[in-house]
Amino acid sequence: MRIKDAKPSSCYKRRLTAQVRFLHNFRMFDPVTVFSSWPEFLGICLVLVVAEIVYVSFGFGAGLIAVGLSAAIHPEIKDIAVILLLINLPIEIHVVRRCWSKIQWSGVLMICLGVIFGVPLGTWILSIGKPTIVLTILGGVLILVGLTFLCLPLHARVQWPAWSAPPTGLVSGILGGLFGTGGPPVIVYYRLSGVNKAVFRGSLMAVFLIIALVRVPSYIVGGLITEPRLWSTLAVAPAVILGAFAGSRIHIQLSEETFRRIVSAVLMLIGVLLLFRP
Repeated sequence: MRIKDAKPSSCYKRRLTAQVRFLHNFRMFDPVTVFSSWPEFLGICLVLVVAEIVYVSFGFGAGLIAVGLSAAIHPEIKDIAVILLLINLPIEIHVVRRCWSKIQWSGVLMICLGVIFGVPLGTWILSIGKPTIVLTILGGVLILVGLTFLCLPLHARVQWPAWSAPPTGLVSGILGGLFGTGGPPVIVYYRLSGVNKAVFRGSLMAVFLIIALVRVPSYIVGGLITEPRLWSTLAVAPAVILGAFAGSRIHIQLSEETFRRIVSAVLMLIGVLLLFRP
C-alpha cells in the first residue's frame, strides 16, 4: 500500500534502468490510498475498531464516532464518509439477515420513503462544499437528546403517528448522504417507540442498509467513489472486522436496561465529540 502523492525522487528515476522502469510503472499491486502517512493509517484503523464495536453492539454510531474521532487525524470528511459506506455495507447485510424476523418492516419501509429523497440531497451538499456547521448543530442536538433519554423512565414510549416516519427518513437520508451519520433521527424514533434491543438494532440496521444502497449510486454520480478511496477501504477492512466481531459479542451479553442507558450515554458522547472536534 502506498500513501497518496508518494513518488520516486528524480535522482532515483535517473538511476533506474529501462527494465526496472518498466516493472515500476506496470506493477500489478501498488495501490494509492487517501492516507498521508502510516501513523495516520494506523490511527484511522484504531478509530474504526472503536466505531464498529459501538455500531454492531447498538446498531448505530459508526459514522458519528468515526467522523468525530478522525477529525484530528484525517480531517477530510469525504474520505471517511465513502470508506464507511463501503466498509459497513457487508456488515449491515449480515446483521439484517440474522435479525430479519425481528425487524419492524412496515416502519422501516415508511422511513425509507423519506430516505430515498434525503440521500441524494445530502450527497449533493457534500459534493459542493464542507458543511461542518451541520456537525456542530448535530452535536448539540445529540447531547440534549441523550440527556433527555437518561432522564426518561426506562419504559417510556411514544405512539408515533404514521405520517412521522417519512420526515424522519428524510432527515436521516440527508445526514447519511452528508457524513454517513444518518442514525440520530431514527435512533430517537425507535428509542421512544420502546422496542426491545433486538428490534431496535435490527430495524436500525435495515434502515441503514437501505440508506447505503441509495448512497452508492448517489456517490458514484457525485464522483465521490474514487480509486484511492476504494483501496483505502480494503486497507482498513481487518480493523473493521475485528471491531464488528467484538461488537457482536458485547450485544449478546447486554441486558435491556443496560442497553438503553448505554444508547443514551453514547449519544451524549458522540455529541461532545462533534461539538469539540478540532
